[in-house]
This record gives sequence, C-alpha cells and structure tokens, in this order.
Amino acid sequence: MKTFKIGIIRVITLKEKEEINRHGRIIEKAFPNIRTTSKCIENQPRGIFDEKSEEEAIPKIVDLAKELLNENVDGIIVSCAADPAVDKIRAFSKKPIIGAGKPTALLALNVSDKVGALGIGDEPPKPISEILKSNLVSYRRPKGVSATIDLKKNVESAVEAAEQLIEDGAEVIALCCTGFSTIGLAPILQEKLEIPVIDPIVAAGAVMHYELIRAFRLKDFWK
Repeated sequence: MKTFKIGIIRVITLKEKEEINRHGRIIEKAFPNIRTTSKCIENQPRGIFDEKSEEEAIPKIVDLAKELLNENVDGIIVSCAADPAVDKIRAFSKKPIIGAGKPTALLALNVSDKVGALGIGDEPPKPISEILKSNLVSYRRPKGVSATIDLKKNVESAVEAAEQLIEDGAEVIALCCTGFSTIGLAPILQEKLEIPVIDPIVAAGAVMHYELIRAFRLKDFWK
C-alpha cells in the first residue's frame, strides 16, 4: 500500500510538539497509509475566531503552505472549519488542498438532511453554511466559548449545546471548529447523546484520502 505524506497547517500558535502534531496523529490513526507533518502559524495564540483573526492568519497560512510544498508533501490540510486560504493555495498548487469546513458539511449531509452545527463563533463558518443552506436546522455555541482555547474547560457546555441541537430537530451534529477535535468531543457526544457526530479533522482526512487516491492512484484500479 502506498504511503502518502500530507502537511497539516494549525491555525493557532502552539509551543508543545505534541499539541502541534495532535490533529495529524488523529488522521494517521484513521487512515494508516497517511503520514503527516504539522506546522502552526505564529503570533495567534487564540487561533481563528472571527473575520479579523482570519484575515491576519491568511498570509501566514499561505507561507506555511509554500514551506510544506517545498518539503514535497502530497497534499495539505488547513486545520480550520473556515477553510482559510484554501482557495489561495489552490491557485499555485495542483496538489490536493483541503480545509475542514466543506468536508464536515458534506459528510453531515451524507448522514441526514437535518444538520445541527456546533461552533465557537456568532454564526457557523461560511463554508459550512453555504453548503448546508436550508439543511442547517440550528446552530449553537457552547456557553463560555469565544475561541478554540476555551473549549477544554467547557466540555459540559458543549454537551448541553449539542442537546439543544437535538431538541431543535437535528439528526446529525457537525462540529464546526477543529478545536472540538483537539478535545475529542465527537466520541463523547456520540456515546452520551446517541446521535451521529461529524468530527472536522476526521472529515478532512477522509476527503484528503479520497483526493490522494484520485490524484495519484486512480488508474491503478483498472490495471
């Protein structure tokens, strides 16, 4: 089996190597033929949480993408549900470039057309709302959360917000921040609430895996 190497761009400034690599390790466990190398942007300790922080992050993400492409990665995942700079990177690279937003929305629709979204901003990330449209039955933000760094200490608030999404009529929950992946919220919700939950990092990895097969191995299946 061919092993692929992909770059992971973390859109938050992290110091510990284990934390920088956390999302990559999740993808490696889910897709054993993928190996990851991770880099994080500088001077954004709260990550991306609104339009201003996204604008500040975009040129940094582009620079990291160029670094990773120079290291001969087979593709890049921008680890953010807002898909920042994805289109800009695609403009100069033909390799698969994936954010976490669109994959999360698309995989949620694969489960049900009644999607509840859980995020950290005042409204869901644009890539998710643009795909879900009328299939987005409700959006909730956990109490006490305004940035990804707030999630670890507000797990119970996230569970309560997910319960509200179910009351609103959601049949599947889309997690709209990769910080939820960091704290492992998806399995917690699925076990407690018995509802399908789409994890954004696993979703991004799934779409990336397909894109790697399409880009590099598709013809192998007809030999």
